[in-house]
Amino acid sequence: MVAVQVHSAPGAESVSRPSSVEIVPRIARPLQGEGWNAGTCYDAVVAFARWDPFRDLLTLQERIDRLSGEQAAGWAPPADLYETSDRYEVIVEVPGLSREQIEIRIQEGALTIEGERRSPDVPCEQYHRVERGHGRFSRSFPLREPIDANAINADLRDGVLSISVPKAPHSGTHRIPVR
Repeated sequence: MVAVQVHSAPGAESVSRPSSVEIVPRIARPLQGEGWNAGTCYDAVVAFARWDPFRDLLTLQERIDRLSGEQAAGWAPPADLYETSDRYEVIVEVPGLSREQIEIRIQEGALTIEGERRSPDVPCEQYHRVERGHGRFSRSFPLREPIDANAINADLRDGVLSISVPKAPHSGTHRIPVR
């Protein structure tokens, strides 16, 4: 327990009581000192600035990316990857993207899907909620078995990208006689 000093109004009597939480006064005492804000309860510049911790984190991330020379992904679309006896199936949710905005490639045994969803040009002064991802994305899925890269099929329908990656035909095992 912490003893907390509570002031209900300027010049009112202080009461000390035990509490496990901080009690915020209803009316703050005026600041003491000289200057343009002497005798007021707030700093005018800070009073009109709205703190957004996510914006600060994004700014920090952008600065780190510029220092490292790498571009971080703006969002990551959800994906499912499953394997059958003869193929891999990848299903990725990419609503709002066209075929031209998506690039699929196979490199060093991994399937990579890249694209970009541009943020909409909405004339507004302030967003109240932003939940949809925007910007560049890149998803890479390592495939354990050899695949037939020439037989890969991709289909984009209703914002769902379906990729069928056939496995390379096995040559089968056979016994080699030693002479």
